[in-house]
Amino acid sequence: MASPPAPPRLWKRAAGRGALALAGAASLVLGLLTPAAADTFVSDAVTSDNLTHVANVPKTETMSDFNSDLAFTGDYAIGGNYNGFVIYDISEPEEPRIVSEVLCPGGQGDLSVSGDLVYFSVEYPRAGTECGAPSTSAADPDGFEGIRIFDISDKANPQYVAAVRTDCGSHTNTLVPGKDGEHEYVYVSSYSPSANFPNCQPPHDKISVIEVPLDDPASAEVVDTPVLFPDGGNIRTSGCHDITVYPKHDIAAGACMGDGILMDISDPAAPVVTDVVRDENFAFWHSATFTNDGRTVLFTDELGGGGGAVCTEEIGPQRGANAIYTIDGPGSDPELEFEGYYKLPRHQGTTENCVAHNGSLIPVPGRDYFVQAWYQGGVSVLDFNNPKRVREIGYFDRAPIDEDRLVLGGSWSAYYYNGYVYSSDITRGLDVIKLEDNRFRVAEQVHMDEFNPQSQPEYRPGRGHGR
Repeated sequence: MASPPAPPRLWKRAAGRGALALAGAASLVLGLLTPAAADTFVSDAVTSDNLTHVANVPKTETMSDFNSDLAFTGDYAIGGNYNGFVIYDISEPEEPRIVSEVLCPGGQGDLSVSGDLVYFSVEYPRAGTECGAPSTSAADPDGFEGIRIFDISDKANPQYVAAVRTDCGSHTNTLVPGKDGEHEYVYVSSYSPSANFPNCQPPHDKISVIEVPLDDPASAEVVDTPVLFPDGGNIRTSGCHDITVYPKHDIAAGACMGDGILMDISDPAAPVVTDVVRDENFAFWHSATFTNDGRTVLFTDELGGGGGAVCTEEIGPQRGANAIYTIDGPGSDPELEFEGYYKLPRHQGTTENCVAHNGSLIPVPGRDYFVQAWYQGGVSVLDFNNPKRVREIGYFDRAPIDEDRLVLGGSWSAYYYNGYVYSSDITRGLDVIKLEDNRFRVAEQVHMDEFNPQSQPEYRPGRGHGR
C-alpha cells in the first residue's frame, strides 16, 4: 500500500457498503500449522524484563486478511479475521497450533463464544446469509448484515447454524447471559447510517438485542432495538462501537462514538442508560473495561480510527488515550466521575499506527492491573490502582512494519487468559506472552473455562467464572 489505509472503523462504509468483492465459498482448513517449539522460538520484539514472548503463530494464506479480536473457551482461542475466524489449540500455550479455519468474509469478524456457539459479526453487506455469498451494495434491500451463528462442538469442523439480520449490520457484538438459564442475549453495536441504505436508516441511535434460546439457537431473533440516545446524543454519535457488560453487577458500559454511557442490564433483554459522559479530548469512544469491583471503568479513545500514527510527542498524552472514571452514587442513580488519562508512554514513529485499543484485566482480586493492545505500539501492562496516576509496568513492542511508510498492523487486542497474554496481531498472527512478575502470581490461581473480554467475569482466587 502506497499510503496509509482507511481506518478500520471507516471500512464499513468505504468497502463494506460499496462494491469491494470478497467472494468465496465457505471452507475449512484443518491443522495446517504447528509452530516451532518454545526452546527454538526467537522473538523479534523488545520487551520489559517481566514479559517473555514465548510463541507466535503466523497467519495462513486462508486468513491473509487482517486479524481482529479474540475470545476463549477451554483450551482454545478463537481469532477473528476479515476473512472469517480461526480456532487455535492453546492447551500448550507456548506451542499453540491451528485446529481449523472458517472462510466466511463479512467485515472485521468480531466474535463471542458461548459453550459450543460462536456469534460472528457481519458488517459488510452480503448477497445472502451463507458464507459463500458475494458482497453487495448497501443500497440492496435484500443484502444481509448482522450476526452469523456457528456450532463449534467439533473444533476441527465448525458448522454454520443460522443468521440474524440487524440494522446497520454488526460492527461488534457482546454476549450477555440470561437469568432464566434458558436464554442468552447478544448486544449488537453498529453505526454510520445513511438515507441511501434501506437497512441502515438514520437516526441510528440504538443497538439491537438478539435473544438466543439455548435449546434452539437456530431460532435466535431480534427482540428489541432500544434507543440509547432519545435526544440524539453527541453530534458524532450515530450508534455504538462496542459495549462491555458486567453481568455480576448488572451494569454495562457503552463506547458510542461521541458518548460514553453507563447502563443498567438487570433485565438483559432491555438495557437502560443511567449516565452519559463526553470528553473534548476523545475523538471516538471505542471500548470499555470495568475493574473487578465494578466501581471504576476504563474507556478508550480510538483517535485516527486505528490507522493513524498518534502515539507521538506532538499528539500528546490526552488524545488517543484511556480515560478512567469512577462510578459514584447509588445503583439507581450512578454518575461517572473523571479521574485521569493514560497514554502509552513510549513514543512511536510516524510510520507506526498506534492508539488505545482492546485489553482486559489481569485477574488479581483487590488490585487493578490491565493489559492492552496499542496496534504498532505493541502491548502495554499498566497499573491503575490509583486512577489519577496510572503507570506502565510492562511492555511488548516490535519495530515498525515499514520504516518508510505507514502500514496498518500491530496488536488489535491483547487479553489475559489462564496464565498467559494472547495478542492478535493484524498482520503477524497470534502472539503468546508470559508475564513473569510477582504482582501477577495470584492471577495464575484464577482459572477460566470461557472468556469473552466484553462480557466480564468476577474474579476470585482459585476459581474461574464458568460460562
